[in-house]
Amino acid sequence: MQHPMLNIAVKAARRAGHIISRASLDIDTVKVSKKQHNDFVTEVDKAAEQAIIEVLLLAYPDHAILAEESGEEHGNSGSEYQWIIDPLDGTTNFIHGLPYYCTSIALAHKGVVSQAVVYDPTRNELFTASRGRGAFLDGKRIRVSRRDRLADGLIGTGFPFRDLQGVDNYLKMFGTMTEHCAGIRRPGAAALDLANVAAGRMDGFFEQGLNPWDMAAGSLLITEAGGLVGNYTGESNFLFEGEILAGNPKIYASMVKLLDAYSLTKRPTPSAKSGKTLSLNAEADPQA
Repeated sequence: MQHPMLNIAVKAARRAGHIISRASLDIDTVKVSKKQHNDFVTEVDKAAEQAIIEVLLLAYPDHAILAEESGEEHGNSGSEYQWIIDPLDGTTNFIHGLPYYCTSIALAHKGVVSQAVVYDPTRNELFTASRGRGAFLDGKRIRVSRRDRLADGLIGTGFPFRDLQGVDNYLKMFGTMTEHCAGIRRPGAAALDLANVAAGRMDGFFEQGLNPWDMAAGSLLITEAGGLVGNYTGESNFLFEGEILAGNPKIYASMVKLLDAYSLTKRPTPSAKSGKTLSLNAEADPQA
């Protein structure tokens, strides 16, 4: 039986997925605006986010919200429960008609990510996890891959696209990783990439310049599937640091050795807005 809070998150994700799928049938009519360089938002992002928030706050009106488009505008900012929402991860793919995007919803309790949903409406695939209860794809248990050599590993990543000052550093990392793995993929939706690492479809993942809503749900999926997640130096308090490294334990260890030197931050940085630091490893109620 799923945790009741996870059930609500699934309901919210499917509601958003319906909005996204309906809009995908006529992409040319979708209104698109630019938040910053190469960072787009559509009316679909906003509608999907609003639908998610409505479902969550109807069930849990006292919970806090951290969402990509509306920030902490909704909910009770003083709550020990915080929903972390990306209504449409992979917006650039969506507006080009490339079917690789998802909805990502996580719940943190006392700063610890405890529930996670990643829903891919293009494949109707639902990834779920509750802290201490494992990770699942459409109700079936998933595990990270068993490959133990980075040389055999397929690694996912994401290119810098907002702040292009990080391109040079990234290209060096890309070169280093290319020399040591079997292949690198850049599909364009970090939350879905992380879910696919949890399902064993990719062996590892790394990216910089991300936000908490890009990483929270996918990172719990990976740890509940037996993998490891941290920043490039291997530290666990990564959600507000903007960089992530994930994989099965042996691939993860190999990647840390290669990418440690490229880390843009060496210690945890709390959110500039809320002062909260989210973690996957702090002590908290595993049933939350």
